[in-house]
Amino acid sequence: MDMHSVDTVVLGTSGVTAADVLAVARAGARVELSDEAVVALAAAREIVDALAAKPEPVYGVSTGFGALATRHISQELRARLQRNIVRSHAAGMGPRVEREVVRALMFLRLKTVCSGRTGVRPEVAQTMADVLNAGITPVVHEYGSLGCSGDLAPLSHCALTLMGEGDAEGPDGVVRPAGELLAAHGIAPVELREKEGLALLNGTDGMLGMLVMALADLELLYTSADITAAISLEALLGTDRVLAPELHAIRPHPGQAASAANMLAVLQGSGLTGHHQDDAPRVQDAYSVRCAPQVAGAGRDTLAHARLVAERELAAAVDNPVVLPDGRVESNGNFHGAPVAYVLDFLAIAVADLASIAERRTDRLLDKNRSHGLPPFLADDAGVDSGLMIAQYTQAALVSELKRLAVPASADSIPSSAMQEDHVSMGWSAARKLRTAVDGLARVLAVELYAGTRGVELREGLVAAPATRAVVEAVRGAGVEGPGPDRFLAPDLALAERFVREGRLVAAAESVTGGLA
Repeated sequence: MDMHSVDTVVLGTSGVTAADVLAVARAGARVELSDEAVVALAAAREIVDALAAKPEPVYGVSTGFGALATRHISQELRARLQRNIVRSHAAGMGPRVEREVVRALMFLRLKTVCSGRTGVRPEVAQTMADVLNAGITPVVHEYGSLGCSGDLAPLSHCALTLMGEGDAEGPDGVVRPAGELLAAHGIAPVELREKEGLALLNGTDGMLGMLVMALADLELLYTSADITAAISLEALLGTDRVLAPELHAIRPHPGQAASAANMLAVLQGSGLTGHHQDDAPRVQDAYSVRCAPQVAGAGRDTLAHARLVAERELAAAVDNPVVLPDGRVESNGNFHGAPVAYVLDFLAIAVADLASIAERRTDRLLDKNRSHGLPPFLADDAGVDSGLMIAQYTQAALVSELKRLAVPASADSIPSSAMQEDHVSMGWSAARKLRTAVDGLARVLAVELYAGTRGVELREGLVAAPATRAVVEAVRGAGVEGPGPDRFLAPDLALAERFVREGRLVAAAESVTGGLA
């Protein structure tokens, strides 16, 4: 949903920004290693080489892995050890994950490698950048990560490509043997040395990349939800007095204030508000209308917390063992995905609730007993026409699915590696279901937009707010038809969904309001 125009991202030793991740993952930005990063890589590698030459075993350098760490591996077997960890850990199953997810995964692993805390050689890091820049995308499968010891199977499939093994997708979208793709782009496969196989696998990069992209998508969708809520309020002849800043100031949640301000900005100049005391006086609007800023605002504040966690993780160097600035190489548990997994689950809860309140407003628009004068189901000739009846069914089915997706993955753990890895985060699973939830929310909001704009147009003799009129004009210009007799509805809903996803709903409203939070 969110594209970035950055052409090149230069990696140093101190982490990256969310904008960097989005530029590489979604917009195909090139990746370059800074001189600082190359120096740090070489310095850390010298430490690992010195340890490798010693007779004492060091985890990941001269030992096996996980529950097999008790075996000391002799020098002549160590290259094979690193190859084997990649081959054996590339054990994913199920459908392929999306190209943008794999690019984010590779880029974030390279970010940690460039920190100089992993002991990977500069030439391996350069090969990782070369693969990204060539548009080569390893085939990574849906299942295989428990979100602890990092996203092991997904990262292993990426490391396998660096070795010239397994399958990858070329820039033309065709899947071929990775060795063929590397050769076609003049990239030599890497021969992994001590610790390097382990270092390429041990990170929260998949779940973090999906978190960063979800945050970008949800930022757009939360603003979109404020706009659709305001249009529904107009169509239902609701009052905008509940949006007054002084009411929200006495409950000082910043997200709530932002949502209320957005709705108020969209409703500025509306001829549809203020009629709640007309023919059938109402003391108050229903919760789904009146409490829209409170629900959307709570989600906004959840986004802010998740963004803080993402920023911390983007600044992190996650590996085990890790090369410390003083030269020590220490085992640690920083690969545990709990911090990221929790916020991925928090966001899925917020998404489900935002979709739920949007669906309630849509249902209210379609019910002649609660819509304050709109025709049943917003139909042209109710009875002959069914109007938007089944559009709401589709929306309800989506909301029900979102509630199931809100069940936290991070509350689960399943032991692995002969009980050495006896508590895991399930953060990858939390990220995968959040991606599905984000898609569902976009569709739910598209249905509310479809119903709300039709409801506003059916209010004869009353003029909607200038921002609403701009939205109606833009969505009709996008091919989404207005009121009239029944027609094949799915194409209209698909166009409305695209209108929301591409940011055109927000752009149309902002053309009048001058900007929304």
